Amino acid sequence: MEPTLRWVGDAQGHLALVDQTLLPSRQLVLEHRDLAGVIDSIKRLAVRGAPAIGVAAGFAVVIGVRERAPADAAAFQRVLDEVVDIVSAARPTAVNLAWAAERLRERGRREPTLDALLDEARAIHDEDVELCRAMGEVGADLIKPGFRVLTHCNAGRLATGGDGTALAVMFAAHARGTPFKVFADETRPLLQGSRLTALELSEAGIEVDVIVDSAAAGLIARGEVDLILTGADRVAANGDAANKVGTYGLSLAAKEHGVPMYIVAPASTFDLSVASGAEIPIEDRDPEEVLSILGHRIAAPGVGARNPAFDVTPAGHLAGLVTDRGLIHPITTERIKATLG
Repeated sequence: MEPTLRWVGDAQGHLALVDQTLLPSRQLVLEHRDLAGVIDSIKRLAVRGAPAIGVAAGFAVVIGVRERAPADAAAFQRVLDEVVDIVSAARPTAVNLAWAAERLRERGRREPTLDALLDEARAIHDEDVELCRAMGEVGADLIKPGFRVLTHCNAGRLATGGDGTALAVMFAAHARGTPFKVFADETRPLLQGSRLTALELSEAGIEVDVIVDSAAAGLIARGEVDLILTGADRVAANGDAANKVGTYGLSLAAKEHGVPMYIVAPASTFDLSVASGAEIPIEDRDPEEVLSILGHRIAAPGVGARNPAFDVTPAGHLAGLVTDRGLIHPITTERIKATLG
């Protein structure tokens, strides 16, 4: 498979990314040279996953400043601020998006050149590769031989610049020779689990079964799940975590039946300015995503829908947080701050 996203060329180059809306049936690489195109890909989930859209945001700022061609340092700063604000507003829940855009704002204030912006965007991408590797190593020991691991949505290579978050743990355990299998929730309404997660795991040689989202709680209750691993789009200062809608329900079943559940996320996904999950904005998406499957209408004419893209899992439902800087267990605000530095 092509890399999820990559920058091609120098500061006059372009952002290439895999259109994830077409997987697994078709692999199309989009080549973006204008800001509107990158924003569109972020909004319609052609590129998705908190770390991946953070990487995309960095390159989007480069493209946006370049196409506005500021004539001098003062104009560069005005244009940079305008572009960073546009990029940061593309999606509200995943904190990596604004985090990456702000990094480029700060770099551009110090060095008002396109080359400096591209250097920072590439640094964010390179760092994400290393963060994914580190999370995999931190969490790999959680998967014991014979475990049945449940995951929700997609938190692998397609969601990051590297090996993923939750799936990086699985890839690392698999590389060590640990035998285990995975249940991948299909993840309605856009089926990221069945389309993307199952694809990544099967290509890596990891045994995977897709299940409908509503089957997960029953499997947990029957003792058929040993461990739950998911990613996150934002983690609050107290450890509450926003992830793909349906994660909260998994946490309720896990807590009730004593199954350990871990969120896997890099330091860049933590938002210590947010005290708890109650303050995390939840994106509502187009109701048509619920009323249709892969473009085919399934609901009767005139029927409406609600389509929250995320929900919040309380820290108290989790066994711990796997980060690139170590395992946080038990979860407290103090431990989070100490681990993240």
